[in-house]
Amino acid sequence: MAIEAVVVEAAGRRIATLWPQLNERQRRAMLGAEARELGWGGVTAIAKVTGVARSTVTLAVAELDRPTELAEGRSRRSGAGRKLAAVADPGLVAALDALVDPDTRGDPMSPLRWTAKSTRSLAEALTAAGHRVSETTVAGLLRAAGYSLQGNAKTREGKQHPDRDAQFRHINDTARRYLKAGDPVVSVDTKKKELCGEHPGYKNNGREYQPKGQPVRVGVHDFPDPAMPKAVPYGIYDLAADAGWVSVGADGDTAAFAVETLRRWWTTVGQPRYPKAKRLFITADAGGSNGYRVRLWKRELAQLADETGLAIRVNHFPPGTSKWNRIEHRLFAHISMNWRGRPLTSHQVIIELIGATTTRTGLTVHAEADTNSYPRGVKVSDAEMAAIKPQIKADPFHGEWNYTIRPRTTRA
Repeated sequence: MAIEAVVVEAAGRRIATLWPQLNERQRRAMLGAEARELGWGGVTAIAKVTGVARSTVTLAVAELDRPTELAEGRSRRSGAGRKLAAVADPGLVAALDALVDPDTRGDPMSPLRWTAKSTRSLAEALTAAGHRVSETTVAGLLRAAGYSLQGNAKTREGKQHPDRDAQFRHINDTARRYLKAGDPVVSVDTKKKELCGEHPGYKNNGREYQPKGQPVRVGVHDFPDPAMPKAVPYGIYDLAADAGWVSVGADGDTAAFAVETLRRWWTTVGQPRYPKAKRLFITADAGGSNGYRVRLWKRELAQLADETGLAIRVNHFPPGTSKWNRIEHRLFAHISMNWRGRPLTSHQVIIELIGATTTRTGLTVHAEADTNSYPRGVKVSDAEMAAIKPQIKADPFHGEWNYTIRPRTTRA
C-alpha cells in the first residue's frame, strides 16, 4: 500500500523544523522513528523527502531496534568516522614540519625556500610529495603544531653602546631628582613630517567609521603638493603635568625651530606652571635637530637660557634608542591614534586634530602654527662656540650626552 503524499510531507516538515536543534545522534533517531512510523516504504519516503541517503535512514531504523550505549557527549561509537589525516598518513606531520620549520629556511633545497608559505602552497607541495591533503587540513595541522601567522618583529637594535643602560639609569635618576624638587622635566622630539593638502588628498593610515561603501577618497600617489608645504610637528611632553605642546612648522626641521618651540612653551605654559623654577631638564634623542653634535642646538639653548634665566640641563638618549624617549609613546602615539584614517588636508586640520588629542589618564595637548622661516644649513662658527663655552658644563659621565647650559646672568 502506497504512503499518501500528505503524510510524507507532514513528516518532512516535522524533521525540517527540529533538524537544526538536534545533534547527529538525535537526527538519526528522528529519521528512524519517522521511517518506522510510516511502515513499509517508509525508509525510501523519508530519504526522498529529507534528501538524506537511504543507507543512513536504514541505519537509523536499525539503531532504534538495537540501541547502542555511547559515552556522554558522543554521537557515534568510538572509532566511527573517517580517520584523521595525520593518522591515515603517518608521515604527513613530519613532511609539513619540514616545510615550515624555521631551521629549513636557509636550506636552498627546501621546496618552499623561495615562495610564500600559504596553506595553499603548502598543500600543493605536500600533495606533490605523495601526501594528499587539502589546505583546510594543512591549516588545522599548523594550528595543532603551534604555528600561527606572524609578521616581522623589530627587536634587533644592532650594535649597542656599552654605556647604553647606564645612560638610561642616569636619565631616570636625574628626572626623579628634578620631579621631586618640583622642577620641570620635558621630553622633546620632532614627529614624522606629514604630507598635507586637499587635492588629491593623502592617505592616512588607520580606519574610521564611515557609511558602508563610502570611504574617503584620496590620491593614488603621495607626491608632495607644491602649494602646500609639509607639516613639521615639533613636540614637548611635560612629564609631571601629563601635557603636551606641539608647534606645527612649515619650513625646516632645524635646531632654531626646536628651541623656538621650547621658548613658546616656557613663555605660555612652563613659566606659569612652574613660577619658582630656576632650572629645566630636557631629554632628547641623540640625533636630529636636537642632537648632541648639533652646534646650532647648543647656541640656541644658550640664548634661551640667557632670556629665561634658567639653567637648562640636557640628557640625550644613546644613539639608536630614540623609541625609548617618553614623548614617543606618551604623546606622539596618541596623536597618531587620534587622526587615524583622516586625510590631513591642511595645516589647520593638523593643528585641530593634535589639539583634540586626549587620553583617559588626562593627557592634554596644545597645538599651534609656527609660520616663521627656519633656513637649513646655518653654520655656527668656532668663535660663536667659544663664546658660549663658559656657559656649558659637561657632566663627568658622558659629557657629550649630558650637559647643563647656564645663563650668563642669573635672574634676580
